[in-house]
Amino acid sequence: MDPLGKQIKALRKRAGLTQLECSSRVGVGLRFIRDLEQGKPSVRLDKVNQVLKFLGHRLEMVPDHEPSTLSKSDRSV
Repeated sequence: MDPLGKQIKALRKRAGLTQLECSSRVGVGLRFIRDLEQGKPSVRLDKVNQVLKFLGHRLEMVPDHEPSTLSKSDRSV
């Protein structure tokens, strides 16, 4: 299980919700909640944010290091 899926599962359980209850209240499919909690790599980010918002959280990108300098050939991609 990936860290995000593990955290979302913990948040859901802390809220006292089953996967079925959570999916119903958030407005996403039960399969999506299962896939998300199991760390499926191809889940839709908009739906991830929908679940997180319902659980009172948000996803944020935070740099963990200085950005590397791109070479001229890398910038043309």
